[in-house]
Amino acid sequence: MNTKIGLWIDHRKASILTIREKGEERKEIVSEVEKQPRRSGDSPLKGSYESSQVPADDSRQRAFTGQLNIYYDEVIACIGDAESILIFGPGEAKDELKKRLEGNNLGGRIVGIETVDKMTDGQIAAKIRQHFAD
Repeated sequence: MNTKIGLWIDHRKASILTIREKGEERKEIVSEVEKQPRRSGDSPLKGSYESSQVPADDSRQRAFTGQLNIYYDEVIACIGDAESILIFGPGEAKDELKKRLEGNNLGGRIVGIETVDKMTDGQIAAKIRQHFAD
């Protein structure tokens, strides 16, 4: 069976359209990634504000990276059985996912990576159908 998957992805969500001989299936994965984590502790306007209350930049980056890894693993679990994968999106997430797929020996299934802006679900589906119809 020939399974083709098109995937629009950024750090906040992934919209996946799976095309099989028996039909199409849509899925959306929303990440728990917080791009700019908030600082813990009270506001400096409300009282003392010690540096120990502010998490170090490297610990915030580690938390961000850990959340992204969980998100990418969930996406890979949904697309891992595809024979052809089209990845597109506005930012760095598509390239980061490509590296993860290559690390999981799935890089050979990628048929294209494109930079596109925000798209509606209908636009995403139309782009994927058009790509695989050619």
